[in-house]
Amino acid sequence: MTSQVMAGPPVVAHHGRMHPLARTWIDDVLAGSPVARSLGIEVLDARPEEVRLGLAFRDDLTTVPGVLHGGVIATVMDVAGAAASASGLTDRDDATGGATTQLDISYVSAGTGDLVATATVLDRTRSTTHSHVVVRGADGRLVATAQVTSRIFRRSRA
Repeated sequence: MTSQVMAGPPVVAHHGRMHPLARTWIDDVLAGSPVARSLGIEVLDARPEEVRLGLAFRDDLTTVPGVLHGGVIATVMDVAGAAASASGLTDRDDATGGATTQLDISYVSAGTGDLVATATVLDRTRSTTHSHVVVRGADGRLVATAQVTSRIFRRSRA
């Protein structure tokens, strides 16, 4: 990841046939949320069932000098899992929102620079998705992995 990617508004590549509703949820609701904006989480790529997010290293996101706080990495993984869940939605899903119901993280190495999180949906039902998230440093080094379970909320049928 380069500083060009992280400077200014993101240039988001949307490949495949992702529904406009999914794009709106990913770009406006998830990446546009106050927490994602305050951390600087950006959408690098989004396609049905897979999303890549970026996070530029900042000193104010560290635990000790040079090392990103684990909670920051967890938040990136949570947003990535939610975005992957949203990436497969269409009007037929009648979805109104969602929430993470489980986030299981394994930290492998310290986050000492820019990060890229890739989230892939492993299983999708009408009300739940299970995603795998991999976070790597800009040098390709594995930083963390996670399993994310997301609940999809739907309009109640009268």
